[in-house]
Order: sequence, then C-alpha cells, then structure tokens
Amino acid sequence: MDILILRFDAPLMSFGGVMVDQHGPIDRFPGLAMLTGLPANALGYRHDDFDRLQALQARIRYAARWDVEPKHIIDYHTVDLGQPKMKGYAEGKKPWGWTTRGSPDGRGDGGATKETHIRYRHYWANGVMTLAVTLEEEGAPTLDELEAALRHPARPLFLGRKTCLPAAPVLLARVQATHVLDALCTHPVHPRTKENPGETLAACWPADIPGGVHARIVSRYDQREWRNQIHAGRREHHEGRIGRPAS
Repeated sequence: MDILILRFDAPLMSFGGVMVDQHGPIDRFPGLAMLTGLPANALGYRHDDFDRLQALQARIRYAARWDVEPKHIIDYHTVDLGQPKMKGYAEGKKPWGWTTRGSPDGRGDGGATKETHIRYRHYWANGVMTLAVTLEEEGAPTLDELEAALRHPARPLFLGRKTCLPAAPVLLARVQATHVLDALCTHPVHPRTKENPGETLAACWPADIPGGVHARIVSRYDQREWRNQIHAGRREHHEGRIGRPAS
C-alpha cells in the first residue's frame, strides 16, 4: 500500500474540539475533518465543493504520533464589537459580511452585538507530529494527485486555525507499508524526539488495526457534513503508545 508521510512542525497547532461557549478547546490528535480540509486546500477545493469534500473525507485513512510532545497553551483575547469598523460604514447600516454559503449575512441589533466579548482559544505549542495518510478505494483525487498538491499547494496550508502556519513543508515522503500504523512505526522520528523521555510515543491509529501498547478505543465526533457545514457522525480509533523508531 502506498502511504504519504506528513509532518506537522509549527510553533502553534490547533486540532479543534467541541466548542463550549467562548472556549475553543483542542483534541489530542487531528480529526478527520481537519485531515480532509488540509489536502482539500492544497488541491484548491472551495467550501462549496460539497460532494468532492464529502467523498475525500470518506476515503482518508491515517495514523499519527507525537514525535515531540507539545505544550498546551490558552490564548486569551477580547473582541470589541462596538468599534466603528464593526458597526458599518454609514449610520444605520448593518455590517454585512460574506459567508461560506456564498451570501452576505449581518449581525442583529441586540446588546450582544455591541459589547466586548472574551474568548479563549486553545493551542498545542512547540510540538512536532508525524502522520501516515492514505486514500482508500478508487476515485478522485488519486494519491498521486494528492502528493503533487501537498508538494505544490494551490493555497497556503495551515494546521487547524489560519494562524497556525507550518514551519517546514508538510509532505515528507511516500512509502510502501502494510497499513498506516506500520508506516508510522517504521518511519524515522524527528531529531528533537530526544526531548521526550521513554521508549514509546503517543499515537492514534484506526480501530481495526491492532498494535501499540496501553491502547484503548476512543470515540471521535470529528467528521463533517460539508454541505450543511456542521460536524456530524461518530467513529472510533485507537489511542495509545507505539515504539520509538530510529531517528
């Protein structure tokens, strides 16, 4: 099986979890929707390419490991919705903005539209992650097309939020392996892995592939219904630890 090896190396990464009020939490590992959006962005897909995005999401299969454990940080910031630029350019005119649905939308007139809002955004800082990604079944794009797009992306890539820019090219190599966990367990680690104590690394991989140590099945709600722009659907994967490959 042909498999692409990716590396997420960035000052900040954000694997979005379930939003709770003003808190934007993160998950331990990237979700399926994120690993659909990243290659789709590289391929030049648009938000309204619903069918292509849904088909791509259904074919992605991956495993991931932390070569360098990150630090969890929380970014505290405020949004002043009462600024003139947030109110519109003319008196009595609502501030309209373009949405991913391709139509303009505006805010209402209540107090919540004029006040200062507090937000907390969570990030993984200073970590390095390696991933093994492949596509199941035939269809578009092919793995060749995906590899080419990741080498020369149609648009800048980001790791979760748009502020999370990679510090190095995302695509590392193309390898052959029995499955994605096998590829992950044999691909060399990042040189900074020596910062991690112990002989194993934190990882996730598909639920139907046995392996690892201290592994457990975890339910994820990380699939996206792209036409309606909502997260929907549950899937399961393993989370545990795998042996440290040579550097």
